[in-house]
Amino acid sequence: MKSFSDIREAYAKKPVFNKKIGKVKMTIVKEPKGFCVYLDGDKLDVYKSQKEAEKAGMTFLKQDKG
Repeated sequence: MKSFSDIREAYAKKPVFNKKIGKVKMTIVKEPKGFCVYLDGDKLDVYKSQKEAEKAGMTFLKQDKG
């Protein structure tokens, strides 16, 4: 019989894109509304395409750095 933790892990959101930029971990996850960008576990925004989400995450990191 499956335990609760096994079931929860099966339905966990699997990242589409994982990258560490400097000290910040950027993760993009596919959700029903679109692609969601997470920076160090904090949700940034939802975008229509993966490429748009990657570009927005990189732009945010560049602006936040300075």
